[in-house]
Amino acid sequence: MPFTIIRNDITKMKVDAIVNAANTELRMGGGVCEAIFKAAGVNELQEACNKLAPIKTGDAVITSGFRLPAKYIIHAAGPVYREWNAEQNEKHLRAAYTNSLKRAVENKCKSIAFPLISSGIYGYPKDEALQVATSVIQEFLVNHDIDVTLVVFDKSAFTVSRELLGAVESYIDEHYVDTHQIRRGQLIDVEERAFYEADKDYRRKGIPDVSKMFVPSVGVPSSLDVLMGKLDEPFSRTLLRLIDAKGKTDVEVYKRANLDRKLFSKIRNNKGYMPSKRTAIALAVALELSLNETGDLLKRAGYALSHSQKFDVIVEYFIVRGKYDIFKINEVLFEYDQPLLGG
Repeated sequence: MPFTIIRNDITKMKVDAIVNAANTELRMGGGVCEAIFKAAGVNELQEACNKLAPIKTGDAVITSGFRLPAKYIIHAAGPVYREWNAEQNEKHLRAAYTNSLKRAVENKCKSIAFPLISSGIYGYPKDEALQVATSVIQEFLVNHDIDVTLVVFDKSAFTVSRELLGAVESYIDEHYVDTHQIRRGQLIDVEERAFYEADKDYRRKGIPDVSKMFVPSVGVPSSLDVLMGKLDEPFSRTLLRLIDAKGKTDVEVYKRANLDRKLFSKIRNNKGYMPSKRTAIALAVALELSLNETGDLLKRAGYALSHSQKFDVIVEYFIVRGKYDIFKINEVLFEYDQPLLGG
């Protein structure tokens, strides 16, 4: 579970280290900072912080977790947002995340939980703060193995780009089939004719029916079928051939899929291993497979994408548009209260 997003109280997280959105004087402040101090023990934590203060904006220092479930608290000083100094804001916020991750690795932490630094009383726009956080974490995980969790207390503390959400919402409106909707066979004649005319119009304009892209072609093998050989080839072997065909390395694939190295090793070394649907889709995203190729890979693990599942439709949106950033996909899935891709 290299990087995930959850709604929770960060003081309850059972990880090696949690990050405190600190001020440069390392004094107990408000919001997340206040909650951490109170849960850890105000007097003990303040005494430890006094020995390290002050720090510069963007710096991070580490103390014991005291009464918290976490072993350590990493105190990161994020910037106070200034509209006229966007470049400096981002520089300091990136540094706060990077230095926190460095402190964790230096202290042999295997897991760390972050709040969305500077997005509270410091005024950093939440969508921009989220972009910085995911960008830094993604870059860091390329060269380090550590489980990272972004903890938000409630939805108001988490905002995805309105433009992206609007595009996804439109796609869902067009393709999501609610299981409670009236079926074709239950339509009256005038509605049936309307659907028929709409279908003819789509065919005339050459617009593909995305829902049919999951149905394998009959008679003529696809390029993936030729590459894979037997249609009943196990998931693991198919995956390994795809990795070679796409010119990627194992490390690149499991990192891009947001998977733990140990889980990927199980899939690689056990020919009969059947991954979860979320893991299989994550690997398809990491390999930048087309919609047809994704459907084929999922079939080998016993799954299929469905327009009756909002999770599947959201994933389909990104694949159809060739957007293979798994962190961005997970942000949208989180916004829609769906499970996340990866480990």
